[in-house]
Amino acid sequence: MKIFGILTLVILASSCQKKINISQPVSMNKTYLALGDSYTIGESVTRDQSFPYQLTAKLNLAGMKVSPPEIVATTGWTTDDLIKAIPQNNLQKKYDLVTLLIGVNNQYRGYSPDVYRREFKELLKTAINFAGGNKSHVFVVSIPDWGVTAFAQKSNRDIAKISEEIDLFNAINKDETLAENIQYIDITAGSRRAGSDDSLIATDGLHPSAKMYAEWAEMLGEQVLKATY
Repeated sequence: MKIFGILTLVILASSCQKKINISQPVSMNKTYLALGDSYTIGESVTRDQSFPYQLTAKLNLAGMKVSPPEIVATTGWTTDDLIKAIPQNNLQKKYDLVTLLIGVNNQYRGYSPDVYRREFKELLKTAINFAGGNKSHVFVVSIPDWGVTAFAQKSNRDIAKISEEIDLFNAINKDETLAENIQYIDITAGSRRAGSDDSLIATDGLHPSAKMYAEWAEMLGEQVLKATY
């Protein structure tokens, strides 16, 4: 009887120990998906200097543990290119954080603003789906103004027209973003400072430098940390 009693106590203790272990929270890093073009991959800067990686670093320093970002972006991509590429990538069904920055190549190639609106709306819906339907976890970044860069000036482009068209495309993506009650991060005004500050432009004379990407990451980080997680 004593032996049976001892065995019973051991079994009960083991069962209680298992229940305690199961009830303990599992610590997992947040996941981040960045959708876009050259501005998202960080053309002409190192990977860790791109805004998605700088954003991840800032969030981790702030105590929000985030895994390295998964990036679906390529230099030169338009909205249509991004739409076609997404299914070809082995992506998770849900992410804790999704950013979207797309449209400069639509403007550069002279594509229709109406087509941009339709395709941007589709991409925005896709971003929301990747966020598991949680719109507070989706963040749209405006298109920077490349018209102020040395590349535009050397190409003899109509700088005023570029800025005007960038504003038009941004008006579209902002309108659609706010209609979905999603956070909109306007970095365009800051990007125009590159016209008088070479430190904000990468060595290729066109894309943002690590310094400018850091500004974007700071703006994004403030909004992400305010979101409910």
